[in-house]
Amino acid sequence: MLSLFNIFRIIAFLEGLSYILLLFIATPIKYLADDPQYVKMLGMPHGVLFMLYIVLAFMLKQENTWFKDNFKMVLLASIIPFGTFYLDHKYLKNIK
Repeated sequence: MLSLFNIFRIIAFLEGLSYILLLFIATPIKYLADDPQYVKMLGMPHGVLFMLYIVLAFMLKQENTWFKDNFKMVLLASIIPFGTFYLDHKYLKNIK
């Protein structure tokens, strides 16, 4: 059974992936090829994943001391490209 922490790691990965796709694939296609279709396709899932990431971060802050101490870094990682991947690689994979 997946713990809340493992669900957060999965959502963080998916949110980071959707952000990278939106930023580096869909947006250039929108402006260079004048085709907004990909931004529309990726925008909503990314928004939902972003909101899930934030909600789960707040939930984990309540029960995990590492999250409480590093909460700003966790939130900042969600808006920096590749931030969630760095957060997972550097910090989250060592926490149980």
